[in-house]
Amino acid sequence: MRILIADDEPLALVRLQALLAEIDDVEIVGTARDGEDAASQIAALKPDLALLDIRMPRQSGLALARALAETSSVEVIFVTAFDHFASQAFEVDAVDYLLKPVEPQRLAIAIDRARRRRKPGGSGAVEPATDGAVLSSSASNEGFWVPGRDGLVRVALSSIDWIEAARDYVLLHTTSRSHMLRSTMDAIQKQMDPEVMARVSRSAFVRRDAVSEVTRLGRTGYVIVLHDGTPVRVGATYARTVELIDPMAVATARP
Repeated sequence: MRILIADDEPLALVRLQALLAEIDDVEIVGTARDGEDAASQIAALKPDLALLDIRMPRQSGLALARALAETSSVEVIFVTAFDHFASQAFEVDAVDYLLKPVEPQRLAIAIDRARRRRKPGGSGAVEPATDGAVLSSSASNEGFWVPGRDGLVRVALSSIDWIEAARDYVLLHTTSRSHMLRSTMDAIQKQMDPEVMARVSRSAFVRRDAVSEVTRLGRTGYVIVLHDGTPVRVGATYARTVELIDPMAVATARP
């Protein structure tokens, strides 16, 4: 995976370089301190992936990502200190949106998503809207209609590994990308089959058959590990839910 990093903060560049050095099969082909330099390097070097800060001199990361969506096949992951740009980030079909300081495991998961997206047929389980479709931001056993770059698309429920709260939005995480939907966790819970998606905290649902492991956190807490290695922490009042997902896993959970 050939990667270009763009950030106007020198320390942020150094930290990302150090984190990427711990990930297998990654090559940093360039670094940039502003959006125009990043655009020039991307055109010349043709990386597989660009890690972009959002607020940069001369051209913002969002503006650059919009241009890349029209002219380049490079994947984009945003790395920023500002969470209020998330909805705009997903409108340009970003792989992921990471908040600083970036956690090593979270970065590794985002890189793996980018790898999967570059494989043939790896763009994720989405379907474009058709004239007869019911276009609503709602959940059902069939999935979700969410905004995409070219209009509404349906994200199949079977492709969603977990759902995460993000203030006035929720993030639908699949193995290859995340989608943003304006909704609340409580609204989604009312429409979803608990036998398919289990709520494990106030801010997270997991798809039951995406769970690969349960790890104990302290004496009474748990962390659910999904099939791609994503850890999802279980809320204190949701331990019973974890027991229902996999009683044996809880009984033998690794300390």
